[in-house]
Amino acid sequence: MKFLRSPFVHHLDIDPFSLRSYAANHQWKKSEFYGVYKRPSLEMFNEHSQSLLHDLGLGASWHQGYVNGLDREGSYWIVRTDGGERLKSKKVVLALSINDKLHVPEWADSVKQDRHGMFHIFDEAADFSELKMPVAVIGGGITAAHTVIKLSALYPGQVTLIKRHPFKVCDFDSDPGWLGPKYQKNYQRIRDYCERREVIKKARNRGSLPSELFHKLRKLENDQTIKLADGEVTSVKEGENKELILSVDMQEIKVQSIVFATGFRPSRPGGSWLDKAIETFGLPCAKCGYPIVSQSLEWCPHLYVTGPLA
Repeated sequence: MKFLRSPFVHHLDIDPFSLRSYAANHQWKKSEFYGVYKRPSLEMFNEHSQSLLHDLGLGASWHQGYVNGLDREGSYWIVRTDGGERLKSKKVVLALSINDKLHVPEWADSVKQDRHGMFHIFDEAADFSELKMPVAVIGGGITAAHTVIKLSALYPGQVTLIKRHPFKVCDFDSDPGWLGPKYQKNYQRIRDYCERREVIKKARNRGSLPSELFHKLRKLENDQTIKLADGEVTSVKEGENKELILSVDMQEIKVQSIVFATGFRPSRPGGSWLDKAIETFGLPCAKCGYPIVSQSLEWCPHLYVTGPLA
């Protein structure tokens, strides 16, 4: 990925123009900002982030571990980890993302999951060196696009992208109007939480990609560097020569490897430890399981949420 999908005002610092100032002060070229929305290059964005973390000394506050419990002792929250640690805090912010459960289509269950050359792109055990050609990439969004472009450079003519629907070309994964009153004003008037959830689902451009990636894929297809196939995969089976035979609508596609770029399961993050906290502390939730919070994103006194939970 050369450029991020988000515009230049989205970064880790408080000042919206911090990234632009950083670029000017560190002699980054204007070409490091792409297009109308001045999307920053990944390299520059990362350098700006590392500089910020260093200047604020955030490394001293960084603690790595998997949370498996949230309790209270007097006026303090106790965050427990699977390493047996207890972290004590007066305030807690739950900033969890929906990335704990990989989404792999059910049809893949018919083939051994430990089979070499068949994995999800975000699986920690994913190993490109085990791929045998030809390979199919499953998915139609930005991750699938980057994966196909990467693999096609290594194995031209050996990569097929299989997607359920035609390409969805969108600048961002949601309309920028949601950042301000353009859409928020009417949304705030909705009191029914089920209706709110439906609005949120429709507002997300899931499985979409920006125009430059779309044109890149079309060029690769025209150059016969990649193959594109639209349709629902209904089954997969092993052939006599150990190849994988994918049934895609009315056609069969034979490959040696499969890479899933199918994202994550759209479920509330947090899992069982958050379920227990909700029950223990009577935390209010909508029918969809997500928190009902105040205007300041406070779920209960001194417990806040951000990201998907908000």
